Amino acid sequence: MGDLLFPFFLIAMSLSSPSPEAAHRAEWEQWRARRLESLRREDGWLSLIGLFWLQEGENSVGSDPGSRIVLPAGKSPARIGSIVLDKGSVSVRAEPGSGLSADGKPVAAMTLATDAGASPATVLKRGSIAFYVIARGSRLGVRVKDSDAETRRNFRGIETFPYDERYRVEARFEPYDPPRDIPVPNVLGTVEKQPSPGALVFELDGKTYRLDPVLETGETDLFVIFGDQTNGHETYGGGRFLYAKPAVGGKTILDFNRAYNPPCVFTPYATCPLPPKENKLPIRVEAGEKTYGEH
Repeated sequence: MGDLLFPFFLIAMSLSSPSPEAAHRAEWEQWRARRLESLRREDGWLSLIGLFWLQEGENSVGSDPGSRIVLPAGKSPARIGSIVLDKGSVSVRAEPGSGLSADGKPVAAMTLATDAGASPATVLKRGSIAFYVIARGSRLGVRVKDSDAETRRNFRGIETFPYDERYRVEARFEPYDPPRDIPVPNVLGTVEKQPSPGALVFELDGKTYRLDPVLETGETDLFVIFGDQTNGHETYGGGRFLYAKPAVGGKTILDFNRAYNPPCVFTPYATCPLPPKENKLPIRVEAGEKTYGEH
C-alpha cells in the first residue's frame, strides 16, 4: 500500500512546490511592485522638480522668477526666505508668515544638514513643496520636490523586458586587497572616486565578463553601475543600476532582470553616476527596465 501511495506523494509535492524559475519570477514581480511603489512615493524621484546650485552668501527662495531658488507659482509666496551659504555652512532664514516647517515644526531660522552628513538632510516643507541641501563634490545645491508634480500624477509605470532566467547568473566575487577606489563619472561632468571591494565575474552565453561594484556609505549590498549595447536604444543611454547581495562563500547572484533606471530617466534635475569604463559590457543585456520618457 505504501509503495502505491509513494508516486502520488511525489506528484502532490511537484504540484505544490514551484520550480526555481517560477519562484525567481515571483520574487522579481514582488521586487517590481516595490520598485514602482518607491517611485510613486510623495518624496520619490517623480516628485523632483528643481535643482539650484548655491552661491556664497544669501540665496533667495520663492516663486518670484528672479529668485535664486525658484518655487512653483501658486505654491509659495514671491519670497519665502533665503538659504545662506557661509564658507560651507548652510542655514535658512524664513520670512514672517512663510509657512515653512521642518519635522512638523515652524521654522524661522536654523542651520541645515546636507545629504552628505551622518544624519539625514534637513527637509524644509510648505504645502506640497519640500526642499533640502545636497552636496556634490565641492558644490552645494538645493533640490526641490513637489508631491503634486505632474510627473508623479501622470506616472503609469515602466516598460521592462520579459523576465528571463538566463539573465539571473551566479557571479564569483574576487576581492581587492586592499579595496580600490575607482573613478565614477556623473551627469554633471565630474568624476568621483568610489571604493570598490572587488570584482564580480560571471558567465553569459559561454563568455566571461566582470563588473566592478561600489560600496555606498553605510551599505553592505554591492552597487553596480553598468552599461550594455541596449543603451541609447531600448534602454537609457546613461546605463542602468543593479544591486547584489554581499558574497557568501565567494559567490553571489547578479539578476539583470532587476536592472533599473537611474533617476535621470525621470527628471533632468538628478545628479546620476554613469558607468565606469570597466563596467561597459560589450553585449546586449535584454533584461530589466527599458527607458522612460525624454530624459
